[in-house]
Amino acid sequence: MRVFVTGATGFVGSQVVQELIAAGHKVLGLARSEAGAEALAATGADVQRGVLEDVSSLRKGAAASDAVIHLAFIHDFLKFQENCEIDRQAIEALGSVLAGSDRPLIVASGTAGLAAPGQVATEDDVVPPNFPFPRVSEQTALSLKGVSASVMRLPQVHNTIKQGLVTYLIAVAREKGVSAFVGEGRNCWAAAHVSDVARLYLLALEKHEAGAKYHAVAEEGVPMRDIAETIGRGLKVPAVSLSPAEAAAHFGWLAMFAGGDLVASSEKTRENLGWKPVGPGLLADLEQMDY
Repeated sequence: MRVFVTGATGFVGSQVVQELIAAGHKVLGLARSEAGAEALAATGADVQRGVLEDVSSLRKGAAASDAVIHLAFIHDFLKFQENCEIDRQAIEALGSVLAGSDRPLIVASGTAGLAAPGQVATEDDVVPPNFPFPRVSEQTALSLKGVSASVMRLPQVHNTIKQGLVTYLIAVAREKGVSAFVGEGRNCWAAAHVSDVARLYLLALEKHEAGAKYHAVAEEGVPMRDIAETIGRGLKVPAVSLSPAEAAAHFGWLAMFAGGDLVASSEKTRENLGWKPVGPGLLADLEQMDY
């Protein structure tokens, strides 16, 4: 297939591009900059210059392809609501081209906020009406009329360079001189190595099922205290417990996640797609990274 990939030069997207090409697919990747375009071309992908806000560019890429994987998102959390709206418009633009065909659209989403506290999110969970986040990637994709859309729910995707929200935890710990967790730090975050996630995208594309919700989860939940203590050792700063009130000031925007459970299962994804994660765990990558 010829696959249009948004976010093709990003952390996850660049790995997905390599996985697709290695499997014999052709890739058309969206690139914002000349440096990104050169990096994409070096992998053997075709390049389309453009930005997520340019919906005409997105339509052009989708029209020239047999499938679309939408991974791009503007990770500026100070403008989170605005960026979520850009994401919604991008998905609708891609869907407008794919409607009425069986060409797959796979949209990135997340596992956060799906399950009640103390519960494990599964592929059967639907986004609740009182969903706490303004990002509506999943709701938008699955509501597109006549589009063969599916959703890839991502946990904390990691290697020794980046680790999802944990990357921001490291930055806060470096700035504040302590690696913090909330209360006893028993809340847990699901995780997966980026190489396993990229392989799952390939499986989801080749075995595409409209309406499917996949969980790219290798570890159901890594305790926050373990994460904080591993970061503390790496930065050579103490790991400390904060009260919920103290956490708000310490973590800033990250406080809405720091004390919560982001736990998810991938049992049905593994069964349906034959996916078997083999990459290092989150704590192993945190131990091996260069602080």
